[in-house]
Amino acid sequence: MNLPVVDRRGRKRREIEVADEVFGIEPNRAVMHQAYVAQRANAHAGTHSTKSRGEVRGSTAKIRRQKGMGAARKGSNRAATRIGGGIAFGPKPHGHGKSLPRQMRRLAIRSALSSHAASGGLIVVPAIADGETKTNEVAAALNALGVERRALVVSGEHDARLVQATRNIGHVRALPSSQLNVVDLVDAHHVVMTEDAVRRAEELWGGENVKPARGRREAS
Repeated sequence: MNLPVVDRRGRKRREIEVADEVFGIEPNRAVMHQAYVAQRANAHAGTHSTKSRGEVRGSTAKIRRQKGMGAARKGSNRAATRIGGGIAFGPKPHGHGKSLPRQMRRLAIRSALSSHAASGGLIVVPAIADGETKTNEVAAALNALGVERRALVVSGEHDARLVQATRNIGHVRALPSSQLNVVDLVDAHHVVMTEDAVRRAEELWGGENVKPARGRREAS
């Protein structure tokens, strides 16, 4: 398939041929959802903790005798019903991580890229900026490209200046092709990729990295 290449003023210059297995597949929404949930779960630290009645400070002596007081029975000051008592069934540190097969992770990224390409949300440019990459220059280029909502700017290799320039633009995030992930791709309304980023994505998730679909072997 072909994708148009536009300059920083939004004018179409030419077209480039891209790999169908990366930018032209039928998006697998189910796999995208699984990868999205897994990545968000793996980002949880899992350090939340509360104290139970066996861990809080206080006496374990019975507050008053069981019967004959004309009031509800009372046990220890550590009970969950007492002020300063322990928390009943409170959270404890544990892992939220979810594992996902490598082929599913790759399929999710290809599906997300193909979804943006099909909907017109994928914009290919020769470069984001010339010379010194500054916030004003990047912001002007994105405005000319019609990027007004959350956007993902992808470069071929890590560009520290580009990351710094987009840091002050609230709805824009910049990263290299090697760090593309499902969460950033799904959350973005526009994906702006340089030509180098497109070729790098094809190297990472196309060609030999695409596992052929399983099918029945024809009888001989």
